[in-house]
Amino acid sequence: MNEILRTRHLTKRYGSKTVVHDLNMTIRVGDIYGFLGQNGAGKTTTLRMLMGLIQPSDGEIELFGSALHENKRSAMERIGAIIEYPGFYLNLNAVDNLEIHRRLMGMGNKECIDDVLATVGLLDAKRQKVRSYSLGMKQRLGIARALLHHPELLLLDEPTNGLDPGGIKEMRQLFLELARKRGITFLISSHLLSEIEQLATKVGIIHKGKLLEEIDRETLQKKTRHYLEIKVTDAQKAAFILEQKLGITDYVAAGPGILRLYEHLEQPDQVSLTLANNGVGVREMALSGDSLEDYFLKITGGERHV
Repeated sequence: MNEILRTRHLTKRYGSKTVVHDLNMTIRVGDIYGFLGQNGAGKTTTLRMLMGLIQPSDGEIELFGSALHENKRSAMERIGAIIEYPGFYLNLNAVDNLEIHRRLMGMGNKECIDDVLATVGLLDAKRQKVRSYSLGMKQRLGIARALLHHPELLLLDEPTNGLDPGGIKEMRQLFLELARKRGITFLISSHLLSEIEQLATKVGIIHKGKLLEEIDRETLQKKTRHYLEIKVTDAQKAAFILEQKLGITDYVAAGPGILRLYEHLEQPDQVSLTLANNGVGVREMALSGDSLEDYFLKITGGERHV
């Protein structure tokens, strides 16, 4: 089985408001699927439907080759999840929290607790009360709890939300290690585009409840084009000169006094000289490439023009 998760026309309405609309998602075994969207785009609602926590208004969910409504118990035994903030008994330590969960899940082997705590880097802190944990440690404990039953698929809702840059990097390294060593497939929702760009093998972009695009890393790299970024004294005048003198029409404004040119990349001297000869100063020039954030803005209609 190559596909681990598929949705068909998945829709969720609350009264007259459609929160998720006609969503068709496909995740294959081994994917680290970055589910990208702004806050309120429908990411959490989608994950809650995939976990069976809320019922879809329309559409189908298929997990591990079977319809979720036909085989929910079996599917949930193969999934780990953190939906929204992971809650714990703060007056208990990590071991006691995980022991409660282990018993609720009906798992017989206590050794799995130390195993998952070691995996997420909390073994040395296992006897500390959770109230003394930092936010990053609590997130790691949430991951540990989700790993207790050795899931094949992890659904994580904004797992790096609120973490500092160091904590985000540590979480990213943990996910990559779990994917590599344990073969776990991930669905990670996030609004942190730069982080997903470093992690995901496949990206789904959701906007106002609609999945606008699914794209694998290789295709995304081809679509995120290189450009010549120039900082000038007068962007409006520079744009006019580039169009009239060099025939450059493929460009965007990237900020005050900044243009990104997708043409003439191998002729920066000509660009600079043409602008200078026509009264526009060039303060800085560099060859670069679009980021996932740039691509996201284009897909969602947020691209800025002169």
